[in-house]
Amino acid sequence: MTDPAFLRRTERGVTVELRAQPKARRTALGHSKGGALKAAVTAPAEDGKANTAVVALLAAEWRLPRSAFAVLRGAAARDKVFSISGEPAALADRIAEWVREHG
Repeated sequence: MTDPAFLRRTERGVTVELRAQPKARRTALGHSKGGALKAAVTAPAEDGKANTAVVALLAAEWRLPRSAFAVLRGAAARDKVFSISGEPAALADRIAEWVREHG
């Protein structure tokens, strides 16, 4: 099984690219057929509130600790890159499983 298009393995874990939608009507995580990951959160894009909400959403959906996440790029932009620390193969498998379940 190949990794989802939004996921890259690194030495210390994985990175995920996503497009955030702050101030959405509801919180949801989804992906397009093209492989893009989208995170809709109700938090506003001010003082890092949306980033915190995106981390909480990813952690809940993928059953990972919030402390494993960090914003690498795009802290103040809609297009973001998050790093997730841990065993790369295990993280990639868990996220790929989520993609299959929510396909």
